[in-house]
Amino acid sequence: MTASITLHQPRRLIVGAGTIDEIGDLVGAASSVFVLATPITAGFIDRMRIRGKLEVFDAIPGEPDMATLDAALVSARRARPDVVIGLGGGSVLDVAKLVAVLWDSEQTLADVAGPNKVAGRNTRLVQIATTAGTGSEAGIRSLITDPVKGAKVAVESPHMIADVAVLDPELTFTVPPAVTAATGVDAMAHCVEAFTNKRAHPMIDGFARMGFRLVGRYLARAVKDGSDTEAREGMMLASFYGGICLGPVNTAAGHAIAYPLGTRLGLPHGLANAIVFPHVLAFNQPVAAEKTAEVADALGFGDIRSPEQLLDNACRFCADLNIEMALSKHGASQENLAVYASEAHANRRLMDNNPADMSVDDILGIYNASY
Repeated sequence: MTASITLHQPRRLIVGAGTIDEIGDLVGAASSVFVLATPITAGFIDRMRIRGKLEVFDAIPGEPDMATLDAALVSARRARPDVVIGLGGGSVLDVAKLVAVLWDSEQTLADVAGPNKVAGRNTRLVQIATTAGTGSEAGIRSLITDPVKGAKVAVESPHMIADVAVLDPELTFTVPPAVTAATGVDAMAHCVEAFTNKRAHPMIDGFARMGFRLVGRYLARAVKDGSDTEAREGMMLASFYGGICLGPVNTAAGHAIAYPLGTRLGLPHGLANAIVFPHVLAFNQPVAAEKTAEVADALGFGDIRSPEQLLDNACRFCADLNIEMALSKHGASQENLAVYASEAHANRRLMDNNPADMSVDDILGIYNASY
């Protein structure tokens, strides 16, 4: 028997080229709109056609930390919005969720860390994705880096689900090929880790299958031609499906192993996941053979019999996307890998989901193999 799950999805999902133009009408006569963005994604704001008071906070880095959230909350409290809009990749959308539930609340980040601790939300939330990777626009979870502990603070609540999520492939046309490739593998990792998870569920398996099959069909095309609308839309859907997988099932060892590469080494989240993805996929193959075979088939690997073959094919898949897969090329020091391994192993929130048990030495072996 499978465990019971609860599935949360945005109240409205809008998919299609040019759909960002509809935001002004959706927001309507809002008295105050607060937009979270980056300096790059802020360039799309005029296309939303917002009427009335508009305030923008565009100082969100690739790995936002608690200071970023605090600064965004100061700006939001000055704006007193009735609509919060996240306009960006996963980092922006994660901060937008927290701003929407905290700006007019007495709760702090410490109060809401963990599952189901958010008291409520009085502000409408619109999430507009500009990358295809995290699927944050689909989910109820937000991650913020604690720079002191060097770890991610995870907040999970149905109060953080979007009222409206927008997937406009035109917003991803200018995403560079390297970022397209890494975030695309991250979207695939969300789907694959949920699919092979100890907590896997038949309904979530359906979303996961749709997601990794779309990656197999469209990622290489999106990397080759950034203006390929069909490929870009396919990858945005893959990312969205991965985001749905995260709520009721979540990821596993792959993301646990990737997190120290972000918090300690400063690697972008998508790149960190891409580097470790082939190694974790191969490690789990002996205990998740049937599902792993489905993944291999969707990615065009053919009939894979051994973990060694799988690792070789998965590494080649990523390398063919021009992802630099060696940690040594990204500034890692081999003497620090043991520290990363200990931190990853301690992330039981994710490691306990993995289909195969991993020791600290197993994780260190993955880092060394990636080095």
